Amino acid sequence: MIWNSATYPWPDGKRAAACFSVDVDAMAPYLWATRDGRPDTIATPEHRAYGMRRGLARMTDMMARLQLKGSFFVPAVVARDNPDLLPGLVERGHEIALHGDCHELVRDITDQQFTEALERSIDLFVRQVGQRPKGFRSPAWEMTPHMLAELRRLELWDSSLMGEDVPYTLNGITEIPVRWDIDDAIYFKFLGAGDKPPRSHLDIGAQWQSEAQSTLRHGGLFMMTVHDWISGRPARVDILEALWRPLVEDDAIWCATCGDIARHHQTLTDQPDHSLPRIPDDTTKGFSQ
Repeated sequence: MIWNSATYPWPDGKRAAACFSVDVDAMAPYLWATRDGRPDTIATPEHRAYGMRRGLARMTDMMARLQLKGSFFVPAVVARDNPDLLPGLVERGHEIALHGDCHELVRDITDQQFTEALERSIDLFVRQVGQRPKGFRSPAWEMTPHMLAELRRLELWDSSLMGEDVPYTLNGITEIPVRWDIDDAIYFKFLGAGDKPPRSHLDIGAQWQSEAQSTLRHGGLFMMTVHDWISGRPARVDILEALWRPLVEDDAIWCATCGDIARHHQTLTDQPDHSLPRIPDDTTKGFSQ
């Protein structure tokens, strides 16, 4: 059976689902990018420090007003540097999940280094909150066959790929799909120099409302991804609250964490298991001559 979004069986007769996810990157990407020698500048570190100082608290306060539980993907280095972070999120009823050790990029590490970073991250979560994380999101949403195999070995669900409108199974892994067009970073991330200036929060708020309405009308999953240091600013939190309030109040929409959605998907015994995409060996031969 091949499902489409209009026929996906959401629980309790719900017609669609929505998930609010936060990538708590904080300083991790900067630390990774400057690991071979950090420049003696403080502008970018201070920009990113806003998330842990102010942005994350403002965001979780907004979620509390809406009684909205979210999925927080936290690099291990951020949890190590902020030992109250994971326990605090769990205490508030949110889900915590893996997001690399230092937001390391796939192109920069070996398979063995990925495995070691993943296992270190799991150990840290267990030490800090006494529970093993059940989910993973790849930094920059990239994936390799080895990474997927390791997630399967460790019985983790994933939320890094974009092959469906609804949860799906890929090579034995439960995948909770993401989308670039409802990720705040592509619109608001601005670090000066040659970066494109940030977009208007009012324009993007209207765009996200349209995306939510269309996705939910088609019975899909509205998976939003925001970042502590980007969307924790006052006006951006306001547009998030305006966007999510009607979703939370709509009885036909299941507002759930990634883990809730993954567990539901795993109960569906007739789910198709998609194969990994493969480029035939002879496709690029003409370019190597």
